[in-house]
Amino acid sequence: MKDFKKPPFKQKATAAGFTIGIHVIAVVGLLYLGMSKPPEPPKQIKTVLVKPEDLRPVTREETEFTETTHENVAVEVTQTAEPSVEPAPVIPAAPPPAPAALPKPDTAKAALQAQAAEKAERLAAAEALRAEQKRQADEAAKLKALTEAKAQADAKAEAAQRKIDADAKANAEAAQRKAAAEAKAAQAKASAAETKRKADLEAKRLAENAKLKAQQDAKAKAALDTEKRKADAEAKAAAAAKAHADAKAKAAAQAKANVDAAKRKADADAKNKAAADAKAKADAQAKANADAAKRKADADAKNKAAADAKAKADAQARANADAAKRKADADAKNKAAADAKAKADAKARSDAEARERAAEEAKASSAKKAAEEAAQKKAEAKKIASTAKRDFENKIKRVWDTPTDSAGKTATARITLTESGAVRSVIVSSSDPDMKASIEAAVRAAAPYPMPSDPDARREAQNLTSTFRSSN
Repeated sequence: MKDFKKPPFKQKATAAGFTIGIHVIAVVGLLYLGMSKPPEPPKQIKTVLVKPEDLRPVTREETEFTETTHENVAVEVTQTAEPSVEPAPVIPAAPPPAPAALPKPDTAKAALQAQAAEKAERLAAAEALRAEQKRQADEAAKLKALTEAKAQADAKAEAAQRKIDADAKANAEAAQRKAAAEAKAAQAKASAAETKRKADLEAKRLAENAKLKAQQDAKAKAALDTEKRKADAEAKAAAAAKAHADAKAKAAAQAKANVDAAKRKADADAKNKAAADAKAKADAQAKANADAAKRKADADAKNKAAADAKAKADAQARANADAAKRKADADAKNKAAADAKAKADAKARSDAEARERAAEEAKASSAKKAAEEAAQKKAEAKKIASTAKRDFENKIKRVWDTPTDSAGKTATARITLTESGAVRSVIVSSSDPDMKASIEAAVRAAAPYPMPSDPDARREAQNLTSTFRSSN
């Protein structure tokens, strides 16, 4: 059935308009009464004294009526205006007639006329007062009618307002009940969403823990690789430095390097074992947390399903569907977390393999670079030694006293020097004993020789073979 009730805000608007209209009518009526012309006050009755001499004598006439003069005059007198005062007539200064000839003034009639005029004025004033009182009574009746109408309108408006308030209250209560039901449903939905969110957060936390653990493992492995490369580089540097020493020092350095390598290997094995134990413990903890979260989510779903089943049958179906959906979502998220963990492990393994390959390549590059540097250093040492040997030959030839009659003769000298540049041994190959003796004397006379500062060049310069040709 269609509901023809107006909305609460429309009902309130109608009631407010009705109330405002009633008040406008009342205000207009009050303004009309206030702006109307007030009643005129009664006019002042003035008494005019007339001298008997000013009155004309009136002859009394006989009429067929039995009315008195007072009643007759009262009916005819209708003037309420103020009587005009006429100037006194001018009496000629003729001698007065004889007393017997003049008629006597009718004082009684004048008094009656004055009384009649006074009574007429009083009657007119009373009539005006009655008219004013009637008018005031009419205005009071109108005001009373307006007041009653306003009271009725206010009563109607109040009744309408009460009805509107009652309808609004009923609507508000219905809306409140509906809102409470919706809030309850929203709360149940929010509870389910919160449970789902907690499960998602737990899965996300497990995935982040797995990722963090993989990163920590990768960092630990990288640190181990770095330490290993550093140790290898140090061992190589130490081995390269010890290679040029004597056999005993080389054997001692090799033994020490072996001990250090064994110690580093033991430390690395211990660290790898600790990392593996920590990873196994973290995996077990993550699995336990996941199982606990799953059990909690299942328990919450079962409790909610039981409550919904007790409340309503259709709610049970929806709760079961929601529980199944949440379980499927949790399984999917667990699977996604497991897949993410597998991907992270695969990525970590690939990254470790890549780092190992990079380390091997860096090691090979470092070895190649070291070999190149050693070769370059050896070449530079040979160059410095060659320059030093040439300087030695020039110095010897400058002090060489060639024997006479030895022109065109040659001799080869093999010279061995000490690290300080002194002559250790001189072997001259020549068939001429004079050439041989002069060359040996020149080699010893030119000593000591300035030796290079570089150790390799100095060792290279200690053995010198030179050919001497006499020009004498």
